[in-house]
Amino acid sequence: MSATIEAAALRRFVAAIFAAAGSDDMEAAALADHLVEANLVGHESHGVIRVAKYLDWQRRGLVHANRHARIVDERGAVLTIDGALGYGQIIAREAMSLGIERARRHGIAVIAIRDTGHLGRIGAWPEQVAAAGMVSVHFVNTSGFGILVAPHGGSDRRLSANPIAAGAPVAGGAPLILDIATSAIAEGKIQVARNKGETLPAGVVLDGQGRPTRDPEAFYAAPPGAIFPFGGHKGSGLSIFCEILAGALTGGGSSHPDNPSAAALVNNMLSLIFDPAAFAGTASFAADIARLAEWVGASPPLEPGGRVMLPGEPERRLRVEREAHGVPLDGETLRQLAGAAQSMGLTMPNWR
Repeated sequence: MSATIEAAALRRFVAAIFAAAGSDDMEAAALADHLVEANLVGHESHGVIRVAKYLDWQRRGLVHANRHARIVDERGAVLTIDGALGYGQIIAREAMSLGIERARRHGIAVIAIRDTGHLGRIGAWPEQVAAAGMVSVHFVNTSGFGILVAPHGGSDRRLSANPIAAGAPVAGGAPLILDIATSAIAEGKIQVARNKGETLPAGVVLDGQGRPTRDPEAFYAAPPGAIFPFGGHKGSGLSIFCEILAGALTGGGSSHPDNPSAAALVNNMLSLIFDPAAFAGTASFAADIARLAEWVGASPPLEPGGRVMLPGEPERRLRVEREAHGVPLDGETLRQLAGAAQSMGLTMPNWR
């Protein structure tokens, strides 16, 4: 049975699960905030559906509680950070704080994160940077555990989903935030469809024989299916450069089943952070972004009553709605949450 749950109550419950699993209070709260925020903005694939999976990985030593960002190489504006398989939500937040400080000092920062646990919703990191008044772009890969995507023209898994995210502050308004996978669909969204008993959109998944399918079960069958890249050769090409920038360049490794870290979901991320004050100047930058947003948003809508929405706007609108009315969770996700809680000696509230 599905339920709609108050966001604050869901945060408290998820934080209690991670605290029972060994996370300190700061980490448990940060993980809960990040996962529930993903549900609030409509990225269910990176939301509380991940709780049971994270606990399983922690039990198996594939992710570790209470680890922090560790600088392993430092060259002025360039930092290389090792996550030591800590929770990616913690490592990335700390790394972005370091990057913001370096960008203030140097005008730009390049932050290479390697060997961290799942980084969660990547849009959270340009949001953090934009809140500090800076522009950023982020490239992500996995080293081998998350190989899910067929290259353009191929029929089996060779690439990771490889997200790209970017953000820019808007003076007096909400930031512009782009958060996309280079795959046609995020694997977590296939899990969501599977949990809900829904079919997938056409043209996003192949089955294990290399045939297009809309059945999420076919993706997880033996042999497993694969996800198409978005936009054919365009998404495939961007994905390869995520492997180069996030994987090879950071030292975390591009996606390959023979990598030493391929047994765990290891994320790597290359983040570029720019302080507008060092380039166009803060005031000039802000004025131009405002003009751009107004110009693009004023395009006559295709649909009667519609309007052009800028990057990040759909997520913000949904967040307002769900903060007011609650977070909808399907019955299977609730069952998984209840199982995760029970494994930690906790009981899930009787949510309706």
